[in-house]
Amino acid sequence: MDGKESTASGVWRILDASLNRASEGLRTIEEYARFVLGDPQLSEQLKQLRHQTATAAEGLPRSQLLAARDTPGDVGTAIETPTETERVDALAVAIAAAARVQQSLRCLEEYGKIVDSGIGRAFEACRYRSYTLFATLEQLSQRRDRLADCQLYVLVDGGDSIEAMTATIAELAEAGADLIQLRDKRLNDRELYEHAAAAAATLRPSRCLFIVNDRPDIAAAVHADGVHVGQDELPATVVRQIIGPERLLGVSTHCVAQVEQAVSDGADYIGCGPTFPSGTKSFEAFPGTDFLRDAALTTTLPAFAIGGIGVENLEHVLDAGFSRVAVAGAITRSESPAAMVAELKQRLLRQDEATNR
Repeated sequence: MDGKESTASGVWRILDASLNRASEGLRTIEEYARFVLGDPQLSEQLKQLRHQTATAAEGLPRSQLLAARDTPGDVGTAIETPTETERVDALAVAIAAAARVQQSLRCLEEYGKIVDSGIGRAFEACRYRSYTLFATLEQLSQRRDRLADCQLYVLVDGGDSIEAMTATIAELAEAGADLIQLRDKRLNDRELYEHAAAAAATLRPSRCLFIVNDRPDIAAAVHADGVHVGQDELPATVVRQIIGPERLLGVSTHCVAQVEQAVSDGADYIGCGPTFPSGTKSFEAFPGTDFLRDAALTTTLPAFAIGGIGVENLEHVLDAGFSRVAVAGAITRSESPAAMVAELKQRLLRQDEATNR
């Protein structure tokens, strides 16, 4: 084999190996989105990228790829790095696969130009699309990870003063609240902003997440951990544009159709209810625990039962398949809000331990 033939053979070997790596990596990432994240939209988008890559590869004759393949003669198969055999979790697997895909697509783009400039452009389009999708996947995973151990969500109002409110939420966070939402329709925009800014600053050093109700603009302005919207507020897709990819987005749901829509719109978690009559909010109808059972079967998204929940009826919520609850009056109106938080949290933890045995 002369120099030109050797070079040509080497190019086809590069194209073959790179295409294999890209295809394998895309499937690895798609499975993560499908089975770990359970995200239908992202799974579909990754599937489309996999098919787009396969379409781009149609410009490379398979007969030449196979003819150039020489796995036993590949000197790279014996080369390993220390980190290559280590993966700490499923996200690490997906991130490593994403890096391999992007590197392989670049090789396909550059060496594909030798075969045909159109092939290079086709793989270039795949590479640019992968940047956006893989960033979305990692950001989604990070948001899910922040919610993974969250079970007790407490809703508070602005209190009699900012000082009183911050003292209350600090006490609730210390007692074991995982998320605290500021919800107060009495406050004007300036007052709500000032209360939210103080709450965010109070909770920032803690492990407790801070959520603003209904107002994505204020959530973004005070650097809250997220925002929660109902069915009558801005659509979740619009809210995401306002708060960006880092913050959590919660959506209230009252039926299975709304659960499915929230999932489709990219919610990070959902509130499901109202479960029981509540002293803090009035409703015309109560979907109750039947809805909780249906919601638990509909999605793997973190879901918090809400509406009139307290220690006296928590067992009914747990029996419906929910181990996450959002509570307002049962905590804030109790003689000792911190003690009530601690009691609810302990019961939720016991249920979680029993379920995972």
